[in-house]
Amino acid sequence: MKRFFPVLLVVVAALVGCEKEFIPDEIVAEAQIVVEGYIESGAQATPPYVILTRSVPFFSELDSNQFNDLFVHGATVDVNDGERTLRLTEVCLRDLPPELQREAARVFGFSADTIGFDFCVYTDPTFGMLGQEGRIYTLRIDAEGQLLQATTTIPRHVGLDSLRFSAPPGEPNDTLVQLRCFLNDPPGMRNYYRYQTRINDGPLLTPFGSVTDDLLFDGQSFAFPLPKAEARGADIDIKTFGLYRLGDTVTIKWMNLDKAHFDFWNTVEFNAANQGPFSSYTRVSSNIQGGLGIWGGLSASYYELPIAR
Repeated sequence: MKRFFPVLLVVVAALVGCEKEFIPDEIVAEAQIVVEGYIESGAQATPPYVILTRSVPFFSELDSNQFNDLFVHGATVDVNDGERTLRLTEVCLRDLPPELQREAARVFGFSADTIGFDFCVYTDPTFGMLGQEGRIYTLRIDAEGQLLQATTTIPRHVGLDSLRFSAPPGEPNDTLVQLRCFLNDPPGMRNYYRYQTRINDGPLLTPFGSVTDDLLFDGQSFAFPLPKAEARGADIDIKTFGLYRLGDTVTIKWMNLDKAHFDFWNTVEFNAANQGPFSSYTRVSSNIQGGLGIWGGLSASYYELPIAR
């Protein structure tokens, strides 16, 4: 072993010396149009809405002024539901009265007072087309001389059977509880689930692992914990992570997605959880032909309940 260890060091040093220098600045990629669009069915059904931006190099530095330049304006955005075609209207935050600015900011999860740039979205202000289960929605975008297309399906909704709070594991706690949900998964069909949480009047937040399929529990009825989502960039306390505070009110948004929509979020979250020099690279799945991003249908139910034992 004493003779082997110096030899190993020599081999490692030789391999390191043969490494080729990688300079990220040498990589120049052509900007692509990025699509983030959704249509929702259920008790709070929404019209289609689409956010159009341009991609930027991975190592770019951005400020609020540059964010304004990323939005794609003047595009023609059409959605077809199999019976008719609806043309979406571009709406920007600065064009709305203050009360609607605050509501839009709450829906999209940011502060209208501190965002620092003009947020724009293509949507139907008349609510003339709302999401419906079982329908197929085709998106067509003509922007800056480029044609982008995508199709999504709003699947049948499978809601939660019941929810209840219980004492968290470990030492007794007088202020925090965990949430347990009960689900009856339909047998013989692949289901894709996603959820978000809202505390009191705050925005809907997405947890670090928001999606799952029923590959391992098809047709089963079971209980499982549903952790509280934390704001991105917030300090995490491992002792309270995922737990709910007594006296607050929580809203659970429980969603069903089609496979392409699930694959998008599954790959996004895998990349977010696997970063660093030794992580594996996974290309984010996209269903946009001619661009990047997601056009996703979803069926959703909302559960609002006070946090109590």
